Amino acid sequence: MISDGTLRRMAAELTRVRGVVGVMLGGSRARGDALPSSDADLGVYYEGRPDTADLTRLASRWSGREVVVGEPGSWGPWVDAGGWLEVEGTPVDWILRDVDRVAAQSDRAARGEFAFHPQAGHPLGFLDVSYAAELATGVVLADPSGRLASLRTAVTAYPLALRDAMVGALWEADFLIGSARKGARREDTTYVSLALARAVLLCAHALHADAGRWVTNEKGLVPAVASLPLAPAGFAGQAALVLGSLGATEESLTAAIASVAQLVAATRAAVQDH
Repeated sequence: MISDGTLRRMAAELTRVRGVVGVMLGGSRARGDALPSSDADLGVYYEGRPDTADLTRLASRWSGREVVVGEPGSWGPWVDAGGWLEVEGTPVDWILRDVDRVAAQSDRAARGEFAFHPQAGHPLGFLDVSYAAELATGVVLADPSGRLASLRTAVTAYPLALRDAMVGALWEADFLIGSARKGARREDTTYVSLALARAVLLCAHALHADAGRWVTNEKGLVPAVASLPLAPAGFAGQAALVLGSLGATEESLTAAIASVAQLVAATRAAVQDH
């Protein structure tokens, strides 16, 4: 596994590239639960237009092979761009982040505003205020201007307004249950699975928000509900059981919908109890 010292040296070199203002470590490495096989995720925060040619040269030197760092926006409207390296036997992902856009989403989070946006690799949609979550949960590796430290101050505590907005979004889970019932009558397993999975993920978002836990993406979100002290007992296990065995008949789909409806009701009770 790549050492912390190597990551800090890499971060220091990154901040010498024109446009780069700071570097943060994210993902499992920042949380402290990384496996030996885990990637190292580096958020490369830039202002204006970063020198991607210089970033490409730097990435290629660190990786010992040709690595191309994409132009901002080339990976999609929200993931932005970056490069995939391998250093000391560890995959290292450089993810570009426009620091002004991050600041704007942090302000939205403080006001209780959020949205999910279409983005490849994000089946629920990219949660725009996850930019604030990355700031709050990451580890600063290099920040010569102090810009990242300043932005982190506003998002260290989970905003109460965002908690209320996430909990309030449970109305859509109820709506999806009703929509899924129509799909069940047509024995449309694909439609029902999409509706129920989205309903479960909305519940998981509400439960994490209620616990004041920042969320960066959908991966691991439902299993992580088990770590929340006031979440409904067995939520993650029941969700996995239901979504993993939908079946293809109206009867089996209707039974699955009823089970997810119970999860939604249990979620609403849990977040309203405190």
